Amino acid sequence: MGLRFNNPIGLAAGFDKNAELVDEMENLGFGFIEVGTVTPMPQAGNEKPRLFRLPKDEALINRMGFNNDGVQAMVARLKLSANRNIIVGGNIGKNKTTLNDDASLDYLTCFHALHEHVDYFAVNVSSPNTPNLRDLQDKEPLRQLLTALRKANLEKKNPKPILLKISPDLYNEGLQDIVDLVNDINIQGVIAANTTVFRTYLQTSKAQLNKMGVGGLSGKPLRERSTEMIRALRMQLGSEKTIIAVGGIDSPQAAKEKIEAGADLIQLYTGLVYQGPGLVKSILKSLAQ
Repeated sequence: MGLRFNNPIGLAAGFDKNAELVDEMENLGFGFIEVGTVTPMPQAGNEKPRLFRLPKDEALINRMGFNNDGVQAMVARLKLSANRNIIVGGNIGKNKTTLNDDASLDYLTCFHALHEHVDYFAVNVSSPNTPNLRDLQDKEPLRQLLTALRKANLEKKNPKPILLKISPDLYNEGLQDIVDLVNDINIQGVIAANTTVFRTYLQTSKAQLNKMGVGGLSGKPLRERSTEMIRALRMQLGSEKTIIAVGGIDSPQAAKEKIEAGADLIQLYTGLVYQGPGLVKSILKSLAQ
């Protein structure tokens, strides 16, 4: 994408929602950090409790709901770390109260505000925790959104890479639509994948799951599905597009699996929660060997 990463391991979006931890995460050894998801206006997110551990599955369920301080607060914080030596991506979304018909305006607001302060953009249309957001993954709404962002990008003096973050719950025709749009609109790549709404093959009891309620599942249960998607996307997108893998990466072996499937870069979140910050350097050491 025209960027030089110190290493291929990134912090996935959702951990540092407000760009408060850029310097600290760089010190843990990450090669890049994706901040957000950020929306134009601040919003509190969904009611608590909204984040749950599933220790038996080494997984998390969250229904945070894009809680964040708003894009202007993020810009102010990123200005404070202007001399950073790490790649920062901006993960952008829409406010909960914004209708899908007006969603492009929210994404463009975040895009313009962050453009001079991040190195690439991740377009989040795949969170299950904002009502109707995933409807934007449908082919025509997504075409309109990505076309608007690419047009705005090309009008800038220094266009930034744009990637699309997709759901692991896309199969066959839905995934093919994504491939077609990425190629047709000519954005730089894909991040696969966000959290899943499915609850299959979990060791956590149904009673516990029912008590936790709705939300996106992340962690080890996503490992196989994410790898499957990476492999399919690489075959269909060819070698030119960037693929960032996220989902179930909690060990050097899991990281290697994603890269062998075709990922250029990988991102951690739930693996970091369960394995601790030493996971980053253990993966780097293994990859180097």
